[in-house]
Amino acid sequence: MPFWVMYLISDLLYLITFYLVRYRKETTFCNLRNSFPEKSDHEISMLAKAYYRHFCDFLLESLKGISVPAHKLDKRVKLLNPEVLAELARERKNFALVSAHYGNWEWLNNLPSRMEHDLLVIYRPLKSKVVDRLSHYMRSRHGVILFPMEGIYRQGLKYVSEKGLFSIWFLADQRPPRISRFWTLFLNQEAPFFEGVEKISRKLGLAVIFLDMQKIRRGHYEVTFRKLFDNATSTRENEVTLSCVREMENEITRKPEFWLWSHKRFKHTRPENIKLITA
Repeated sequence: MPFWVMYLISDLLYLITFYLVRYRKETTFCNLRNSFPEKSDHEISMLAKAYYRHFCDFLLESLKGISVPAHKLDKRVKLLNPEVLAELARERKNFALVSAHYGNWEWLNNLPSRMEHDLLVIYRPLKSKVVDRLSHYMRSRHGVILFPMEGIYRQGLKYVSEKGLFSIWFLADQRPPRISRFWTLFLNQEAPFFEGVEKISRKLGLAVIFLDMQKIRRGHYEVTFRKLFDNATSTRENEVTLSCVREMENEITRKPEFWLWSHKRFKHTRPENIKLITA
């Protein structure tokens, strides 16, 4: 299917999703109002509509990712500073790659062809076996290596012992259980975060790289890599996690419509016995 036809379908899907099905509109509007209390009702409504337009584009772009060749993805996802990764390869340094559910993260599955490190991605099997197989194929077809969370650290140790170059990609805005130990302010709300990025990076001595993905126009994205830490081993407790949270927050607030607002990210309430971490 040509891209222009796909986006015509996306326009129709937007009308159905926003006005007829009203997919998670209550969650989306609640998240937006709580995150941007300074915005008027009109501004929130316009932001929500922009989000649903992007969300429909994202859904169809993700399906397109099942068959689109890597060279076409290279043209649509431009790496602005790939030299950051090349320098890490020259220095034989492994790294954690951190990003949010922002832009179109599914179109980043061709990164292995554009870097020297093996790219390990934490993968949580889906309940539907058919959807799980399709998702696994789509995400690994360009060289991404998928691992369940419980096996990712052992795999990292194996690379270290064999002196192989590797990176571990974390989508750091996932919603952890309510009993998570790490809670901080995120988008004007109290939110828990997984500590896997920090724990694994410190244990394996990884550099920490934040991946900022901006949507330039329909179907075209630009990626900037920002080195947060040269070696996480030398960081203070909570320093890595807080830095990643702030990077995600800055990325989202610049252009909010490209984040996953329909996700129930702020579902949990912080337990009284867990302190809020701000520094």
